[in-house]
Amino acid sequence: MKKAPVVIKGNKSGIRIVLDSEMEFEALLEEVKKKFSSGAEFLGNAQVAASFEGRDLSEDEERVLLQCISEYSKLDVVCVIDNDKKREEYFTKSLNERLMQMNSNSGQFFKGNLRSGQVMEFETSIVILGDVNVGAQVVSTGNVIVLGSLNGTVYAGASGRKNSFVVALKMNPIQIRIADIIARSADEKTVPPSEPQIAYLDNDVIYVDTLSRKTLTDINI
Repeated sequence: MKKAPVVIKGNKSGIRIVLDSEMEFEALLEEVKKKFSSGAEFLGNAQVAASFEGRDLSEDEERVLLQCISEYSKLDVVCVIDNDKKREEYFTKSLNERLMQMNSNSGQFFKGNLRSGQVMEFETSIVILGDVNVGAQVVSTGNVIVLGSLNGTVYAGASGRKNSFVVALKMNPIQIRIADIIARSADEKTVPPSEPQIAYLDNDVIYVDTLSRKTLTDINI
């Protein structure tokens, strides 16, 4: 049986879009239009996290696909998750140095784990040397960096700063908010990525990407 050029997997809270690796992009785009148009009623009206799989996409191609999904379905993609395991080597020593440099003049450090029910608010960027557990909340006017597991709720850019970002060594939050944009985790829990990740805003969409030198260079932070 011939494999479909576009396959949609998931539920109303999160979708995986598997794309043909060899089809010309313009032809693939038409297939995406057909798929989401015909499945609009089934997919329903929901805010979702999405991931593109099966082929490498440029940023422009990804934006075109997101616009297509918005036009031909009722879905609101609020978070794009990068699952490409072949990107450049993951964040190590140089990444830590870059993050610390960003926050050394205007940030604070907190050492310890945040438990359920704890709420911490900061007037600067914050680097947390520990875990943010389910039920805990971190609010910062700047950036939030968790050198541990992020399993709770985080609000960066509380002052309205859209170029704020959230970083975690293990990114598995209940909810992320940057400025006035909110992304929630899918109802169906998955194993969190083992690589450090960064969440940031681009055109009022929260993207979650593997943290690397290239990511820090490309995004507006």
